[in-house]
Amino acid sequence: MTRAQLTKSTYIPGQRWVSNTEPEAGLGIVVDSAHRRVTLSFPAIGEQRVYAADNAPLSRVMYAAGDDLRTEDGRELAVEQVAEVGGRRFYQCRDGAGDEHVVDELDLDSFVQFSKPQDRLFSGQIDSPSRYMLRRETLEHVRRLQQSPVLGLLGARVQLLPHQFHIASEVAERHAPRVLLADEVGLGKTIEAGLIVHHQLTTGRASRVLIVVPDSLLHQWLVEMLRRFNLHFTLLDAERCAALERPAAGEDDEALDDDGPSNPFDSAQLVLCGLSLLVENPIRQGQARDAGWDLLVVDEAHHLRWAEGAVSPAYACIERLAAAVPGLLLLTATPEQLGLESHFARLRLLDPARYHDLTQFRAEEASYRQVSALVTRLEADTAAAELRDGGPLLEELRRYLGGDAIESLGLTLAGDLAGGDSQAALDDCVRSLLDRHGTGRVLFRNTREAVAGFPERRLHRYPLAAPALPDPSPGDPLAPPETLLGEGWLSADPRVGWLVTWLGEHRPDKALVICASATTARQLGEYLDLRRGVPAAVFHEGMTLLERDRAAAYFADDEDSAQVLVCSEIGSEGRNFQFVRHLVLFDLPRNPDLLEQRIGRLDRIGQRHAVEIHVPHYDSGAMALLARWYHEGLNAFERVCPVGAAIHEQVAADLEQCLRQPGDQEAATALIATTRALTEAALDRLREGRDRLLELGSCHPRRAEAVIHGVAEAESPQQLEGYMARVFDKFGVDHADHSAHAMVIQPGDHMQCESFPGLLEDGMTVTFQRSRALAREDMHFLSWEHPMVRGVMDMILGGDFGNVTLCTLKLPPLKAGTLLLEACFVLHCAAPRRLQLHRYLPVTSRRVVVDASGKDLGGVLTAAHFDKLGQKVPRGTAQDVVRHTRDQIAAMVRHAEQRLAASLEGVNGGDPVSAAIHAMTRVRQGERERLEALARVNPNIRQDEIDHFNATTDTLRHHLEKAEWRLDSLRVAVTV
Repeated sequence: MTRAQLTKSTYIPGQRWVSNTEPEAGLGIVVDSAHRRVTLSFPAIGEQRVYAADNAPLSRVMYAAGDDLRTEDGRELAVEQVAEVGGRRFYQCRDGAGDEHVVDELDLDSFVQFSKPQDRLFSGQIDSPSRYMLRRETLEHVRRLQQSPVLGLLGARVQLLPHQFHIASEVAERHAPRVLLADEVGLGKTIEAGLIVHHQLTTGRASRVLIVVPDSLLHQWLVEMLRRFNLHFTLLDAERCAALERPAAGEDDEALDDDGPSNPFDSAQLVLCGLSLLVENPIRQGQARDAGWDLLVVDEAHHLRWAEGAVSPAYACIERLAAAVPGLLLLTATPEQLGLESHFARLRLLDPARYHDLTQFRAEEASYRQVSALVTRLEADTAAAELRDGGPLLEELRRYLGGDAIESLGLTLAGDLAGGDSQAALDDCVRSLLDRHGTGRVLFRNTREAVAGFPERRLHRYPLAAPALPDPSPGDPLAPPETLLGEGWLSADPRVGWLVTWLGEHRPDKALVICASATTARQLGEYLDLRRGVPAAVFHEGMTLLERDRAAAYFADDEDSAQVLVCSEIGSEGRNFQFVRHLVLFDLPRNPDLLEQRIGRLDRIGQRHAVEIHVPHYDSGAMALLARWYHEGLNAFERVCPVGAAIHEQVAADLEQCLRQPGDQEAATALIATTRALTEAALDRLREGRDRLLELGSCHPRRAEAVIHGVAEAESPQQLEGYMARVFDKFGVDHADHSAHAMVIQPGDHMQCESFPGLLEDGMTVTFQRSRALAREDMHFLSWEHPMVRGVMDMILGGDFGNVTLCTLKLPPLKAGTLLLEACFVLHCAAPRRLQLHRYLPVTSRRVVVDASGKDLGGVLTAAHFDKLGQKVPRGTAQDVVRHTRDQIAAMVRHAEQRLAASLEGVNGGDPVSAAIHAMTRVRQGERERLEALARVNPNIRQDEIDHFNATTDTLRHHLEKAEWRLDSLRVAVTV
């Protein structure tokens, strides 16, 4: 068979082409060629690819007379003649029985792979031994990574925090996960979402992802996805969408699709857009819904308002979009604090069939407390003895789990518990309870109380003499003083004078100042910077995203930076400033959740100091009363108050009345006492009920630590550093040491490829150590899952790099001039990445060593012998050797293939395909039984999950049965 170079010839539907960059995709079929693009379908992997027609990395599949081909129905035929009709090739063939057949190229087997190292060897394309060894090393690394249980979690530039990685590993392994990530402020919901997205993309479970966020967070998400996860999202706004719909320069209207303008959401696999783009434009909303996403991520989901009979436009928009996307991640720090109805609304987006009745949901909520009580009893020191004695605890456990379920957990109470393995058995019981009861499967919520690493909070109140103010506008007892004082408010407001003095006393300490409005922030920032000599930056919604980033960078810089950043309310959402310890609340919001979000910008994991909260307020009036209510009633400054919004809703009328009459001390005292009692009672209920279940389900310490240990073990930075240094050498990438575990890399003058994956034109500084990457954001973090590393491994194994070499060996027992052949065979199975075939059949290779007579020497001559003793041969000499021994080498290749076939049939060798099918069937049978058992007691297990699981098992078996061995590389050795 020959593979012609790509020409300017027209692509004809039905032609067969192979991708030079994805040879594992098998034979592709041209399905469309128009508008300078060509679309190929790859049946072997069940996917389509669209290429630019003038530079597509494709080669035409063309068999010649004398070649063998295989048809879609598995027939092996010999080609005798070739004809071409209308651009399509038709092959006249003969089968083993002598019968003639005419085969349309459309009927060729799509699973065929073309990798014949002997063709390169015989044509004189011989690689150096070091390139051959690098190919084999790459193969070994890919196999190791494919077998890692933490595949997909290695590449993020984040701290190894157990609660985040536990959630990511738990959720990302699911088919089309639909969950609510509801960790308290500061626990890293964005990182959890990013880990899940990265895992799903890396493992092939998802290929198209849409992220929808409030407009103020667009640029933050764009940067975070790129900087932390190396995910390049395309940012779509109204202007960009309009530009994508317009025909390109030089094209006329005929270039547009027949149905009208193209869908801008089809322009990229990973898309980020603002919620307003979809809510305010029904056309864009429909385009997003029709774009065919695998996963949808929605941040700040508590802004989506829903009530029976009253649905906000934003909620309705996301509801329609979520119904069209299999996977859904909702992010909110306030799941139930806004009330049970609001919490139900979020769950309703995840699974409307499961959460369809609010009344029924209220009843279910009441039952969680009983399960929580049972979990508490199982955690007691006396639990093992109670279960062993067969008392009430065992009967209650049976009632919730059932006798069959307990047996399936492998609990032999009289044996395991008595034998000292009681803790593992009890942990399994607790996990099963969390798995089968409550919302723990769809809702993950970690609390600060359960996660260590948060700083202390300290409140500093500054009562200031109130200036003479005009009466506030009707209906607004908390009207901003700056609006009442008029244009001269900066001089008249004592809060401003206090701030100037405080900043002067605390130089060079940085401080974040948050105000309610953009106007206040802008005026206050300019006053401090221009009139009082305090280096200040401002941050508000009236600025562009680029201007906000510059302001944040000016504030964050260590030298020549702003001492203070004055921001409006948007500064309390999304941005993190844990390098700052002073927070000034220039005013106080009415909503307790907004207050918590403000404080949460500093009070985060990674904060190394106590968070100093400064509240300047007037010594009388509504402002003073609100400060008292927050501190003495909710205790919301010095601790997280997860029930703040719910309590506020209960006392809203009394609070409003007191704010209007702040001089009524008796009413104020009663309000604060009532608020305090309601708050403590609500916190007790959360601790006793479902919050306890969520805490246990959201982060199981032993499993979380196992994930963290797996990541730390698999990332092996020193091994990666050595591997990449060898890769850079072979591909001509210049590299030099920068510092410990860091290097500077840049394109070399003699690069061995047109473009090296992920390498910037101006070069880059990289580090292989996670701790260094976290401390130095100017360095790129190279991990085994970095696009550069994955790209170069794909480039090596997907092409012919290093797949043939010739060397000399000094082996005294063998006669000089003896030919030896080392053949490496790889078991290949073309399948969609989403199937995760490598879980059961990782990259598998077999090494065969033969001499000219076909004798098997693999057990005597190891790869290490060849690597250590093999000497490089000048290319010209190597080509002469191959030319004179071609027939011998061809015969040795056939001997190696025969030895491989014999080893697969032998008792000690075994067929890895059969073993993989057996392992897959056994593992998935157990997983299916668990899912079905859970579905009987936990409605959160969706039927489509089970249906998809069963269908996937059948598909896995089909693809595994198609696996075939291919010759990956050859090393010829001549003894001297």
